[in-house]
Amino acid sequence: SSLLLMFGVVVTVGLCRRLARRRLRSRPLLFAFLVEMFSTFQICACTNELSLLGNVEPQPHTALTLTYGFTVLHGLTLAGSTCNPCGTLQPMWGGGTSLRMGGLKVAAQFVAAVLARVFMHFIWSLEMAEPHLGALSQGCSSPMQTTEMQAFCIELLFSVVFQLAVLRAESVTPKYRVHLIALLITMLVYAGGNLTGAIFNPALAFSLHADCFYDKFVSYSLVYWIAPCLGKFLILHVF
Repeated sequence: SSLLLMFGVVVTVGLCRRLARRRLRSRPLLFAFLVEMFSTFQICACTNELSLLGNVEPQPHTALTLTYGFTVLHGLTLAGSTCNPCGTLQPMWGGGTSLRMGGLKVAAQFVAAVLARVFMHFIWSLEMAEPHLGALSQGCSSPMQTTEMQAFCIELLFSVVFQLAVLRAESVTPKYRVHLIALLITMLVYAGGNLTGAIFNPALAFSLHADCFYDKFVSYSLVYWIAPCLGKFLILHVF
């Protein structure tokens, strides 16, 4: 049921992106906002569901396999979208995207993060699958299983590694690049998922753990917002 749900989200988002591409080409700002929102919604909704499957046996093979598979699927179906505020900073820094367009895309990403959370909570309330039972009663299911400073350093390091790999992989053929990035993300999740969740995406972190941001805003914004953005700025400065 969880897999069918996630594939349903992917298909629906694909149809919405295609419809927007056909109808809104003459309105570039609205088109950019909606496409980025749909794409980020897909990643956030699927990752919310994947987070419930982390304890499915055999561990951690099932969770890592699903992470790799859906990361490849996202890469193939969401071409042209960043779905990450940190990724939006690069063209803004280099002058390839205006401040207005960049701000619009970041806003779309956080709107999608909230919509995905609301949508998934509604689905979980229906309790259609076994992993959904009791999912809404968890509250702040904190992914931070280490000290705040260590969590900050881990998310900063992962962001640097990921953003550097994305830049270095630009010259790779797209059909191979998707698998390389998916493999890297899976390795990072395996290495640090039990410590911080290995998220390195501010919008995705908010969608997954909004309750934790409400309870400990300073700590979580430092680890899951500032650290990834700082990692991106370090990469941009080096290059």
